[in-house]
Amino acid sequence: MAEAFVTASEVLRRVIEGESLNTALAELRRTPPERTLFAAAQDLCYNALRGYGVLDVALERLLDKPLTDSRLRALLLAASAELAARPQSAHAVVHQAVEATAALGCRRAKGLVNAVLRNFQRRMAPLLLEIGRTEVGRYRHPQWWIDTLRNAYPHDWEAVLLHSNGHPPMTLRVNRRRVSVNAYIERLKQSGFPARALGAEAVLLEKPCRVDLLPGFHAGEVSVQDAGAQRAAHYLDVHDGMRVLDACAAPGGKTGHILELASCDVLAVDSDGTRASRIADNLRRLQLSAKLVVGDSADPSSFWEGVPFDRILLDAPCSASGVVRRHPDIRWQRRASDISKFARTQSRLLEALWRVLRPGGKLLYTTCSVFPEENRVQTAAFLDRHPDATLLPLAGVMRSGEDVEGDRSTAPCLAFPADGQLLTCAESDGFYYAVLEKKGDGFPGLSANGDC
Repeated sequence: MAEAFVTASEVLRRVIEGESLNTALAELRRTPPERTLFAAAQDLCYNALRGYGVLDVALERLLDKPLTDSRLRALLLAASAELAARPQSAHAVVHQAVEATAALGCRRAKGLVNAVLRNFQRRMAPLLLEIGRTEVGRYRHPQWWIDTLRNAYPHDWEAVLLHSNGHPPMTLRVNRRRVSVNAYIERLKQSGFPARALGAEAVLLEKPCRVDLLPGFHAGEVSVQDAGAQRAAHYLDVHDGMRVLDACAAPGGKTGHILELASCDVLAVDSDGTRASRIADNLRRLQLSAKLVVGDSADPSSFWEGVPFDRILLDAPCSASGVVRRHPDIRWQRRASDISKFARTQSRLLEALWRVLRPGGKLLYTTCSVFPEENRVQTAAFLDRHPDATLLPLAGVMRSGEDVEGDRSTAPCLAFPADGQLLTCAESDGFYYAVLEKKGDGFPGLSANGDC
């Protein structure tokens, strides 16, 4: 455990200093520790970040003065999270954390770490109860985040917050070009991985497992993708022979799903060359192909060849507030001011891409956010600016066959159509979808500088 604490402390230190958890873990994988050690360290990081709103406050009250060493702070966060989760193993946790202190090069702080953790062990119950009386402590989200959801969903904000603190399910997408859902579920059961169908191509594992253990994964028969994210390719309504633009496409999960559903001419664009390479990797594993371009989707003149698209998928950059179960660091690294910045980027992308959509074509606008400013407010503003745009109903594609009027948001526990009616969506992360159809007969095209 001492080695796991050392590894987790290094990752958490980088997160505390502003790096994303994904990036810090990816860096660790480049010089990977032994698999079991990496898994243990990753669990420590996730537990510490899920409990950060409580643990950080607890440490402030246990320390006589602020702790400026981010390595020690990260170690104390990881160890206190483990103490809270496994109080029956307190002696081992404290001992191993003290050993990790020396391994971090902070030998002089061993007494401090021992004293803080022993004090936390003794005072844990009343301390956590006291912190839990505050909203930040109870819901483990920043106050501005809590207030935003309460204003947006006055009857359901609490359920969204509580579910956001849970552990995400592991959902698979079966490549129906290669195997049926029922046949694949049977293969999973034979391999010791019980699962059930969620609808369409989605399959929910009863217990998560390593990706490389999934039957047929390397052969492209299945991918890992959240059930909510799998709605995108269906809502896009793709058919054989269509020209499709997947904007902001990396890492390529939705690109692959589109090509699994129809034989399309797909152009996948992303501004990040490193992330764009993952699109190629995913398509290669699925034995599918698309044209890949590293470019700015807000400037179509940099990649557009003059022929309008039948379908455009805009999976827009956003706050990622709907996927915090998988990325618990996001809630602590975001600021309230970030939301309007994302909204401005989303607006620019919508305006730019609308110009390269053919009349009668459809643009699917989606985010992994639950904040209205990035979702229904964004869509409403676009419709106000564009009399040539129509908001289409969304056909239910997962469990029921219902049509949902207008746009739709999913949260970890709920779905919010435009009228505010609640629909059960227990297996999904938080996603927003709006299908915009372009009216009119003409196509203005673009000049060399991208203007209509």
